Amino acid sequence: MTATETPINNGVNVEALLGAREAVTSAPDAAKFVWRARCEWQNGTHSNSTVEGFFGLGEEQAHRTRYSFDVDHPEVFASEDNGATPVEYVLVGLASCLTAGVAAVAQNREIQLRSVSATIEGDMDIRGILGADTDVRNGFSGIKVTYKIDADGCIARGHQGARYAVTEAFGRVRHHHQPHRRPGRGQLTPPHD
Repeated sequence: MTATETPINNGVNVEALLGAREAVTSAPDAAKFVWRARCEWQNGTHSNSTVEGFFGLGEEQAHRTRYSFDVDHPEVFASEDNGATPVEYVLVGLASCLTAGVAAVAQNREIQLRSVSATIEGDMDIRGILGADTDVRNGFSGIKVTYKIDADGCIARGHQGARYAVTEAFGRVRHHHQPHRRPGRGQLTPPHD
């Protein structure tokens, strides 16, 4: 590295991640995690879920704080709209997983990020959830992810592992990129589906 180069810093400790991957490869029992959430009904369709601890690396673990999530349904469902819906929380988790994956891969490939966003849309016919039509699937019929990435290089293939994980959980996922180009910098190219 020359004195004029700025080190890449996307806030991801790649050495620790690669070390963890190596450690669980040689000790597979350490890779067995149990994630937990506790949910308490409040009123109507409103509930409150908390996340505090989990099991991993062979023992009980604790987050540095207790996290709380209000869950409800909107007024159009004759509810009080005291929080996001359960299906929206699923999309929040998926979006967070995908953007974290992009950041980790970019750091590993020494690509500086300026911004990353993933907008996720889940198609759903609610007749399935309501039991109004037994021929309608109860759940998402499709997931669409649109990325906006501003970076010094190409990381389009960086979320292939995340794409595989999403496909395993939800079926076919449509990915779209809206790359931001800067003069004199590499451009992002969309992956092949």
